Amino acid sequence: MNGFLERHRWALPSAGLLALALTVVVLVAPPGWSRSAAPVWTEQPVSVSALTIPAPNWVEIAKAVKPAVVNVSARRDGGRGTGSGFIINPDGYVVTNNHVVEDAGTIRLKLSDGREFDATIVGRDPKTDLALLKVDARGLPVIPLGDSAALQVGEPVMAIGNPFGLEQTVTTGIVSATGRVIGAGPYDDFVQTDAPINPGNSGGPLVNARGQVVGINSVIFSRTGGSVGIGFSIPVNLAKSVFTQLAANGRVERGWLGVTIQELTPALVKSLGLADGHGALVAQVTEDSPAAVAGVKQGDVIVSVAGRPVARSADLPPLVANLEPGRPVALSVIRDGKPVTLNVTVARLDDGETRGSARASAESQGRLGLVVGPLTPDLAEELSLPRNLRGVVVREVRDGSPAAEAGLRPADVILQANRRAVTSVEELRQAVEKTQKGNPILLLIRRDKAERYVTLTA
Repeated sequence: MNGFLERHRWALPSAGLLALALTVVVLVAPPGWSRSAAPVWTEQPVSVSALTIPAPNWVEIAKAVKPAVVNVSARRDGGRGTGSGFIINPDGYVVTNNHVVEDAGTIRLKLSDGREFDATIVGRDPKTDLALLKVDARGLPVIPLGDSAALQVGEPVMAIGNPFGLEQTVTTGIVSATGRVIGAGPYDDFVQTDAPINPGNSGGPLVNARGQVVGINSVIFSRTGGSVGIGFSIPVNLAKSVFTQLAANGRVERGWLGVTIQELTPALVKSLGLADGHGALVAQVTEDSPAAVAGVKQGDVIVSVAGRPVARSADLPPLVANLEPGRPVALSVIRDGKPVTLNVTVARLDDGETRGSARASAESQGRLGLVVGPLTPDLAEELSLPRNLRGVVVREVRDGSPAAEAGLRPADVILQANRRAVTSVEELRQAVEKTQKGNPILLLIRRDKAERYVTLTA
C-alpha cells in the first residue's frame, strides 16, 4: 500500500513538477537545439477518402456467394483427395485446381444446400493448375468473375472452401501482394493474401468486397501444414481464357515464342546500358524457333508484344501464350541500347512443352500425392533456409496419399530420391517414373534445420 501511495504522491504537486521538468529540459538540451525546430516525423493523417471507405458487409457477401461454392471429393487408387471449387455457369460448369482432380477415377461435388453430383472433367490445364468440371444440372447458383488486374494491395478479400474437410469455411483478410512470382512455372503471377487458406481450400474462390471472384486459391507456404498467413491465388484474369478454351475444346492452345528469359536486375540494367528495368532479358533463343526465325538475339530485351507492354519478365509468358498461333505480330526489343521492331509468327505450344521460359514449372507428382516446386534462393531465404540449398520444396500434400502417410508436410525440402540428388522438379519426376509401382522410394528431406529419410510406396 505504501508503494501505491508513493507512486501517486508524485502526481499531486503537478504545477511545481511541470516547471522543474521544463527547466531540466532547457538545461540539458544539446548545443544548437531549438524548441521550435521541426520534428523528424509527420503527424499528418492519411487522406479523408481513405478513412471513409466503408467496411465490406461480409455477412451478406457470404450469404450471396456460398451457395455456388462446392466441396470436391476425388477418389484415386490408394486414396481420396478433397478440395474446393465454385460454379461459374448455371448449366453446371465448375472450376477447381488441376491438382485436386488429377488422376481421379471418380469426382463427387457437394453444394452448400446438401445436394451432391457426380462430375466429369471437361478439361485440365496443368500449366496453370486449373481444371473445368461439369455436372448434369441446370439453374445452379453462380459466382460472378471480377477483374484481378484492378486488385490493390491492402484490399479486403474473402476465401471460401473446404479446409481439412470443414465444409463451407469462410475466412477474410487482405491482398498482401500482386504479381507474386513463387517459382510455379511459366505463368507464375499470383495474388498473395493473408486470408487463412489451408489444405482443402485448393480450387476455392478468393472473393472481393463486391462479391466477385478475383482469384482461385491454389498454394500455401507453411512449416506446419496449416495457414501462416501466406497463401497464393491464381488471378482470375489469367484463368478466364483457360476456362473459355477448356469449355470449347477440352484443352488449352497457347502460342510459343522460343526464348529463355530472366529478370532485369539493377546490375544487369547498368551493365546493358538500359534506361530502366522494364522488359524481359533474352538469355537464350531456341534454335529454329519463331523467335530465331524473327531475328531475336541473345541479350535483347523484349519490351512489348503485339503492342502490349512487358514491364517485367513474368509478363511475357502469358502475353505470348494468349497469341493466336500462326498470326504475325510486332515484337519490340531493345538491342545495344536502341529500339528494334521485329515481326514474329508464334507457333503452337505442344502439350507437355516446357520451352520458352526460364523458370521450371511446379508439378504434381501424382503417384506420391505431392505438389512440388523449385527451391529458389529467394524462397530458401523466405523459409529461413540456406540460399545455396538445392532441392525441391513441397507445396502441398494430398490427403490420404503416400506422401501424407509418410508424414511429409508443406515446406519440406526434398534433397534426394533413392540416394540421388534432386535439384529440380524434373529430376524428382524421373526418379518417380523409374521406380516400379508398388516399390518404395527413399527420400532425404530437410525440415527446419534437420535432415531425415522417409520412405514412400509409389
